[in-house]
Amino acid sequence: MTTKISLQALVPPTHDGSRLDQAAAALFPEYSRGRLQTWIKEGGLLVNGKQLRGKDKINAGDKLVLETVLAIEEAHAPEDVDLNIVYEDDDVIVLNKPVNTVVHPAAGNRTGTLLNGLLHHCPQLKEIPRAGIVHRLDKDTTGLMVVAKTLQAHRILVKQLQRREVEREYEAIVIGVMTAGGTVDLPLGRHPVHRQKRAVIENGKDAVTHYRVLNRVRAHTHVVVQLETGRTHQIRVHMSHIRYPLVGDPLYGGRLQIPRGCSGALTQSLKDFRRQALHARRLGFVHPRTGEELSWEAALPDDMQALLVVLREDQ
Repeated sequence: MTTKISLQALVPPTHDGSRLDQAAAALFPEYSRGRLQTWIKEGGLLVNGKQLRGKDKINAGDKLVLETVLAIEEAHAPEDVDLNIVYEDDDVIVLNKPVNTVVHPAAGNRTGTLLNGLLHHCPQLKEIPRAGIVHRLDKDTTGLMVVAKTLQAHRILVKQLQRREVEREYEAIVIGVMTAGGTVDLPLGRHPVHRQKRAVIENGKDAVTHYRVLNRVRAHTHVVVQLETGRTHQIRVHMSHIRYPLVGDPLYGGRLQIPRGCSGALTQSLKDFRRQALHARRLGFVHPRTGEELSWEAALPDDMQALLVVLREDQ
């Protein structure tokens, strides 16, 4: 089974002189650049009615027409994975992701992922790019995510993310005592040495993180974080960069830090907390079909609640 795709877009001035494949990736963000390059080679994506190469330059005002079919995604098998669904209708699924759950299959995690579970729960997602997954959370970050059940919903939600119209609010526990909230507006890209990490780099993609203090304890701070952009590891990298890394973060937290003179209970709790203390607590967006403004909240998971109790007791 296949799904027919018929889309058009005019090249904006911001992409005047860009490569075709680069402009296409920006104008049709619901599809991967690799998939778009394949369609360009096959003649499914035309510029002013002509077939070009992906590396060819295009101009502002050029008309891109995408006429092709999307084959069902058969690479990943449906699996009966437990899903904590907090809302579902004909267009979207909102779920609360638990800790230690990979969102999309990758090397080392080919099965048991959220995507496998979604394909089992809703077989029609085989026809949607990435099984409808619009945005991801790291394996050990908990909280709310939205999944699109139709191509139209997927396209609209991706555009809302690009326009920074999706509300994403997190709670985190960081090392160090913050004096006040603030904003980190620093570009992010792949780390120049450690390729599995991200870092603040001069020519990276723009990334904006807002944070405010909920509560301070002796050596830690409980914060609320709001994302404008959604770069890989954004909160983790930004907080580490300003010297307030997340508790338990295996990539960006550095060596385990135990406050001098703290209780044995806190020492043990910090040693046992082996994932970044980060939870996506609030999610809001405009429904892709009805236009209604919707939002959901998810309580902190038990492990973060327990850590906060011990931190407050150790004053």
